[in-house]
Amino acid sequence: MIIYHYNNMNMMKIKSFSPFFAIFIFIFGCTTTPKNSQWVINEVMIVNDSNYMDNFGKRSPWIEIYNNTAKTQDLGGRYLTNDRNNPTKYSIPRGDVLTQIKPHQHALFWADNEPFNGTFHLNFTLDPTKENYIALYENDGKTLLDEIVIPAGIPANRTYGYKQDGVKYDENGNSLATLLDRVTPASNNQIIEENPKVIDLQESDPWGFMITITCMLVVFVGLILLYLFFKIIGNVSHNVTQKRVAESGKLSAVRSESQLSGDVLAAISAAIAEMQEDQHDIESTILTIQQVRRNYSPWSSKIYSLRQHPHK
Repeated sequence: MIIYHYNNMNMMKIKSFSPFFAIFIFIFGCTTTPKNSQWVINEVMIVNDSNYMDNFGKRSPWIEIYNNTAKTQDLGGRYLTNDRNNPTKYSIPRGDVLTQIKPHQHALFWADNEPFNGTFHLNFTLDPTKENYIALYENDGKTLLDEIVIPAGIPANRTYGYKQDGVKYDENGNSLATLLDRVTPASNNQIIEENPKVIDLQESDPWGFMITITCMLVVFVGLILLYLFFKIIGNVSHNVTQKRVAESGKLSAVRSESQLSGDVLAAISAAIAEMQEDQHDIESTILTIQQVRRNYSPWSSKIYSLRQHPHK
């Protein structure tokens, strides 16, 4: 009887909690939104008249695929297609080091229908007159990794994709694919154009007077501080040197206490030494200067340049 009563109590508890579990699963199951895939067909150009060129100098439609993870992934062995009924239309070759796409980086494929031009040249092209379906499949050719539908009538040299790399859905699960304002092949779709701090500074100081005065003040204050610093260091060093020389008791202490330079002190010392030893020359102070007057200049005289006859 006790065992039966215990089992009945457990069954009653389970039955009482089951409605709460059902409500919990229903709420969280209904609020789930589509997740962004690991590979995203990020940007597509249908008509390329005057835009990006490939390595052969040709302008063709292109497809940009974005690695939407924080790890390096290999596109080799996966499939690109523009046909819903043929998911394995173009097999991305394996073993190409360029198919190793780093985290949050891009790979650009040319839809030029020339697959022999290299790994990133597809065997199909895109039609600007109709809707274009593009999909990326896993290595098994069955698992869909990502897909996008490009509407017809995309203007020339404009792209269709996502404004923020790899972000396909909003909070309500709606697709964010749209006609992009900027063409950014193999680069980030979202570009930060302006710095908010720079914009605020331009509004508060349109002529630049404030920032000019501020920069000048910073420079002059820095120079003054450097001058004071080196001045103080120089005075302290000079005082310490004089103190050490004075304490040494040598003759150079006199020099340290005086304001004369070393050259002047050396000259005075040499003069004193000569006077003490009485060694100096005594010479005649008679000097005769006689001016010679000539009417011609020996430098222009012809007698020095003409050949003279020998004397008999």
